[in-house]
Amino acid sequence: KTETVKKSEKLQALQCHFTWNFEIRDKVDAVHILQTLALRIAHTHYQNQPTFLAMHAYLCHLQGQYEEALQSLREAEEILQRDHPDNFSRQVLVIYGNYAWIYYYLAYYDLVELYLDKVRKICSSLNSDSPYSALIPEVQAQKGWSLLAAGFRNGTEATECFKVALRADEGNEEFLAGLAIAAFASWTHSHNSADWNAARKKLGDLIYKQQQNYEAKAYLAQILKRTDKKQAEALLKDVVKNCLNPEVLRNAAKFFQAEFPRHAATILQRAISLNPTYHLLYYDLGVCYQKQLKEAKSDREEILAAAIEAFKQAVQKDPSSVFAKLALAEMYGENTPQYQEEIYLSIMNEMPSLSKRCQQAIYLHWGDFLFYKQKSVQEAAEMYKAGFAIPDNYLERLKLKNRLKQVAAEFQKSSQATEAEAIHDFILENESPEHRITGIPYMGQDPVVSDLNESIA
Repeated sequence: KTETVKKSEKLQALQCHFTWNFEIRDKVDAVHILQTLALRIAHTHYQNQPTFLAMHAYLCHLQGQYEEALQSLREAEEILQRDHPDNFSRQVLVIYGNYAWIYYYLAYYDLVELYLDKVRKICSSLNSDSPYSALIPEVQAQKGWSLLAAGFRNGTEATECFKVALRADEGNEEFLAGLAIAAFASWTHSHNSADWNAARKKLGDLIYKQQQNYEAKAYLAQILKRTDKKQAEALLKDVVKNCLNPEVLRNAAKFFQAEFPRHAATILQRAISLNPTYHLLYYDLGVCYQKQLKEAKSDREEILAAAIEAFKQAVQKDPSSVFAKLALAEMYGENTPQYQEEIYLSIMNEMPSLSKRCQQAIYLHWGDFLFYKQKSVQEAAEMYKAGFAIPDNYLERLKLKNRLKQVAAEFQKSSQATEAEAIHDFILENESPEHRITGIPYMGQDPVVSDLNESIA
């Protein structure tokens, strides 16, 4: 028992994905990060595939997929041996740490000791103060990339990692790229002018050095959207023409989605041709058709059919995608409300296993169906209340609050003052200081990057 405690203390001292305390919110979040990691591994512009493979191993461990986790680490190790023969030992520390943790979970204690010993020898050769960790720039950068892969909400922490790495190696282009993207990630969650300026300058400098960094170009376009739309569109024209990364193309399409949904749809169709299995491409394509539907006249039925097909594809590619199912239900409801109701009833059966955000979204959509289509105000109120009672502050909760106010107004109009007052009391009771909605916090979707790492569920 004492030996196991000692082993655990050594493992906790390692610098790796198992000790970096990522906020992985739920199973849906983990699955989505795995999807976007696969795209990053295939299309990354920097020599950081091993970092993403190591992160992939950590996420596989969360799913209980240990053989897949070990295979990812083997691939990462092979790439490092090939690409970093001169400083392999510095680059591989995180990989060895992950190996040690995975073998610990598998109870292969001899192999745990083997990898702990490898880490100890490297740290000793680096004259580190700690026998099981070394605060070297390579490790800091790997932590920074991993934080960004886990979610742009980690932008500030990732920025600090890249700053520390650059103090030791100020000209490193990979670290500069990480710092620029981390600055953009910080801005997507703060939207303050200081972060806007920092991201604009760093992304501009990076693109000057790395003309084919299309990810950075897509982010800079978002930064410039309100101040220099012409330049933003020029950047995206280059991205759309030359980029082969479906996720970057998806982010480029989001830039045009609101004003030019047909153009956005064309970009998404190209992205689908590059990766026909990624469900969010179909989901976003469906959203483009939804937007076109609002202006449609003679071609309305054709566009509606295209939207239904896109959302059906999104559900087929990822049957766990609640938001795709909700969108599909809404499109069916345009002509056949009974299909819409069937989907809602089916999703309600899945409720206990879903994330809080998904639950809020289901109550919102189901309530809207009852309120606007069925004119069942009391039943809609119960749905909205159930969703608003879930305290997690996503955009859906703000909408649920607004719907409850609309319901109260309906009650007031029909001289049901007691019911209206009960709704207002319910809002106050469930909006305690720690849950009060003062704005729109992290919602899982950033404006252009929406779902680079933090997508819809």
